[in-house]
Parts: sequence; C-alpha cells; structure tokens
Amino acid sequence: MYTIIDGKKIASEIKHEIAEEVAKLSIEGKKIPHLVAILVGNNGSSETYVSNKVTDCKEVGFKSSLIKFGNDVTEEVLLNKIYELNNDTDVDGFIVQLPLPSHISENKVIEAIDPEKDADGFHPVNLGRMMIGIPGYLPATPYGIVELIKRYGIETSGKNCVVIGRSNIVGRPVSILLSQKGMDASVTVVHSRTKNIKEIVKQADIIIAAIGSPYFVTADMVKIGAVVIDVGTTRIKSDETKSGFKLIGDVDFENVAPKCSYITPVPGGVGPMTRVSLLRNTLMAATKA
Repeated sequence: MYTIIDGKKIASEIKHEIAEEVAKLSIEGKKIPHLVAILVGNNGSSETYVSNKVTDCKEVGFKSSLIKFGNDVTEEVLLNKIYELNNDTDVDGFIVQLPLPSHISENKVIEAIDPEKDADGFHPVNLGRMMIGIPGYLPATPYGIVELIKRYGIETSGKNCVVIGRSNIVGRPVSILLSQKGMDASVTVVHSRTKNIKEIVKQADIIIAAIGSPYFVTADMVKIGAVVIDVGTTRIKSDETKSGFKLIGDVDFENVAPKCSYITPVPGGVGPMTRVSLLRNTLMAATKA
C-alpha cells in the first residue's frame, strides 16, 4: 500500500514553526518580515497562486503587499518597480510571478532583483551559491521537494533518482540539491530530447516529474516501490469544480499510485511546499540568518 505525501500537512507544520519565530521577533521588538508579490496580467493560475501567498503571510504573521500590473505594462515600468523594491528598507523579500507577457524579458526581470531580497531563489547569484553548496535563498519548489523528502524520512543516499524536465525553476536545481552531500542521490535528468525515456524512468527509485505534460508518467514507466513526486500543475476546464477548472499533474496518479511506496497528489502535494519555501526565504532575509 502506498503512502500519500501530504504537502498541505507538512506546509502547515512549517508555517507553525515560522509563526513561532515571527511571534518571537515581535516580542523582542524586531522587524516583522514583509513579502511583496508583483503580478502582471490576468493569468488565472498566477492570480490564485498569489492570493494563496497573501493568505499564507497572514497565517504566519508576515506583512504582505500585492502589486498588480496589466498585461500591457512596459518592461521599463516593471523594472523601475523592482529597483524601487530593491531600495525599500521595509521590504525583506519579493517575487515577480511568472510567466510574464512575451514582450518582457524574464531573464532581465530575474537579474534585476536584489539577490538579498530574492524570495523565489531564481537570481543567478543564489543559483550559483546553491550550485557550490553555500548558504543562500534556494529556489522555492526544489526547496519544498527536498523538505518533503526529508520530513517523510525517505532514503536518498545512493538511490537512483530521475528528474523529468530541465527547467531552471525546478528540474535543474532539484537535480543539484538531490545530488549534494547530505542527500547523496545519483541523479539523471531526462527531457524532451532524451531517447528511451520510459526505460530510464523505469530504473528510478525516486521520480521527480516536472515536465508540465498531463499524465506523462504512466504505470508502465514506474517500478514497484518507487517514490514519485509530481510537480506538474496543468489547469484544465472541468465541470466537477466550482471554479470550472481543475489541476492535473504530470503523473497518471490513479494507475501509478498502486505501484509506489510514496507519491504526491495534485493538488495538495508540492504546491503548498513551494509557497511555504517563499516564507522561509523571506524570514531568512528579514533576520539575515
């Protein structure tokens, strides 16, 4: 029988830990962490995600702000707002919600953020620090994945881990974190150009599916007893929900789960951990711990 990795439960535990630290800061008369989110356009998934982040901040006692721009905002206006936040001493951490409209360079935006306020952990300075194993702000989703694995006591040392997807946001950084000392997994990264993906994935003790393709991982790709972490969140229309949409993962959960030892659901798996990792990065920025 498989165990569901409950991201909501673990995120709730971590939020409780953060709230205790914030309460302590307050008692000591120290600054309360302030997280700012910039949202561009009307992407439904992004709007939901950012509103959840605002709720998370309230739960742990953070100050939070939301800055919204229309789809037609110029790159210059957005960059000016980022420079303003970089220089605002009241702001400890901020994120620019991705994806951005096509006329704005995501790389320019990411590089414009002060690495010391980079709550998402996407800046090249923070990715470089992660690469060589020195403290910094870790990318939020990989950070959350590693924390889930640790808190469920899942063995990674010497295990064969396959990461499906090579994005700079999830695939690449999580492959680095899992191979570092302390985690010690042997990591293979596969992607759209990889030959024999099915055969490679089937050898994995741990599968991280982060390719953004619904139901990509099928039961015939998974060996008995594997650990499966599903990072995929594709939003599709549905008559089954009030919102008219539902989230679909990269894994065919119904057929894959019976073969697993551990598996994350979508939603309720990696998503809550991504959000709580932003809070941890912001707390670290606020306390310079």
